[in-house]
Amino acid sequence: MDSPMCLVENADGELHVVPGAIRYLMGLNQQVVVVAVLAGKRQGFALGATIQSKTKGIWMWCVPHPEKRDHTLVLLDTEGLGDVEKGDSKNDAWIFSLAILLSSTLVYNSRGTIDNQAVENLQYVSELTERIKVNSSSASSHDDEEGGDAQFVQFFPNFVWTIRDFTLLLEIDGRNVTEDEYLEHSLELRKGGGKKNLMYNLPRECIRNYFPSRKCFVFPTPTTPANMPHLDSMDEADLCGSFRKVADTFCRFIFQESRTKTVKGGHKVTGRMLGHLVKTYVETIAKGSVPCLENAVLAMAQIENQAAVVEGQAVYQRGMEEVKALFPVAMGQISAHHLRSDHQATQAFMKRSFKDENGDFLKALAVAIAKHYADLLIQNEDASEKKCAALLEKLSVPMAQKIKEGIYATPGGYELYCSHHDNMVAQYRAEPDKGVRAEEILEQFLRDKSLEKNSILQADKKLTENEKKIHEEKERSAVLEQEKKAAEEKRLEMERTMEDDRRSKDEKLKQMEEKMKEEMKQQERDFHRALECKMQEQKDLLEKGHKEKADLMRQEIEEFKNSNKPEKEGGGFLESTVMPVLRLGLDAANTFFQYKLMRGAFMK
Repeated sequence: MDSPMCLVENADGELHVVPGAIRYLMGLNQQVVVVAVLAGKRQGFALGATIQSKTKGIWMWCVPHPEKRDHTLVLLDTEGLGDVEKGDSKNDAWIFSLAILLSSTLVYNSRGTIDNQAVENLQYVSELTERIKVNSSSASSHDDEEGGDAQFVQFFPNFVWTIRDFTLLLEIDGRNVTEDEYLEHSLELRKGGGKKNLMYNLPRECIRNYFPSRKCFVFPTPTTPANMPHLDSMDEADLCGSFRKVADTFCRFIFQESRTKTVKGGHKVTGRMLGHLVKTYVETIAKGSVPCLENAVLAMAQIENQAAVVEGQAVYQRGMEEVKALFPVAMGQISAHHLRSDHQATQAFMKRSFKDENGDFLKALAVAIAKHYADLLIQNEDASEKKCAALLEKLSVPMAQKIKEGIYATPGGYELYCSHHDNMVAQYRAEPDKGVRAEEILEQFLRDKSLEKNSILQADKKLTENEKKIHEEKERSAVLEQEKKAAEEKRLEMERTMEDDRRSKDEKLKQMEEKMKEEMKQQERDFHRALECKMQEQKDLLEKGHKEKADLMRQEIEEFKNSNKPEKEGGGFLESTVMPVLRLGLDAANTFFQYKLMRGAFMK
């Protein structure tokens, strides 16, 4: 992307997605790291010399990630919070909420110092439980969700506070401090009750609870006051050295520490999935409802899983085109291509799908592949029948001509006929690549020729009646032997087809199990990260003398632990509950052989 584009437009008091930006995201298949910048009453991408906000709504800039291979860095820039020109503070609250919902790192950009006014400008953080819900069960109520703030911590971004034009010394009570210590000091809670202390503590407590992972950067003035109006046109080399140093440190932190965007369940987000999320959240807000993480993920999963089935089918069909062009082929050859294409199709499905907890979409893919494979098996059989019949017709032409000429209608003609007949069968067997019906078509051919052969036998005056009976018995044995070969050919094809079905199901279950185990590991990582953050926050509260608040947080931590038990059960939960459901679902699907039988019956 050469330049930023508007993603969410804020016009006439309403938020709307910009179709062109959504289309761009939908074409982005890489995983994304999303960094949202909240500007406190100041412009973002559109640097300018006046105090008029230049960024309306949310703008987006997508660039290749400088350090994460096969990732895209998505920068989101918002209009300034508290913009006097908007005259509608509810837009600030929703834009703030969207920035949190969409990002993996949230950068709040303010000016001067972190004073009480700067903290109060983040008033919207105290309204988050009114504007964001984690679980669908509470999406329509304002009651606290089980696990409290810890539920939000799992899915909220890292928080970075950047301070522009910072001119003070980093000192507290005459002691040098780091930027992070300066931020933590600014977020310390006051002891005691009273409305004044309550109002002072509220935004700070919310920031501490919702964003336990916090970082601070202080930027000195980038240039002289005279050059500030021309800042957007200045070369980087002309900026203040100390400013460039902080900027480099800030960028390294963003590139190295910002995580790949994930959603509820630990699923990593691609650009396409981010487009779905933006659309879902903005449309929900436009309807006057509260965005819900779980509902958004479920809606996105439905769309992505359906697309994953289609993509898996396409991969399978492309993989089978090569062998289809060679029809007829032996069962082993089509089977090998099928298993390889099936594996690739399942991989493509797994890469795109998520939250297919009952395996419904995996089953849909299995059914689609089974039907397509059954069609190919029948097409291969038809090609084999056509080739074998044509070959036998061609090889039998010389003998048919000899019959017309009466060559076999003389004493000793039967022996000559048998010699030519055996030679013709030998030529047929020597012909390669006849496919899966070679023996069956030969058996039909020999049965059709038995009357002709018997007529020549009975007309041969050289043979005695006893010799004719011996030849008749010999012919019946040959026909029976060929029937056995044809039956064996069918049996081997059936066994191979059923084995393909079993291996295909086992492969799908294996890949699904691996995927679900990895998803559970990611959920556990998110859970432990949130838990550690909350426990550290509780410890800090105790050390600062806020025992009552620490006790409340301890209770919240226990509720959070209890509400996340399924995720912590890991492999046992997967083996005892999830995988049996998947196995039953796949077993309920018709096998390749069943589809083949149905297709064959229909065609007849």
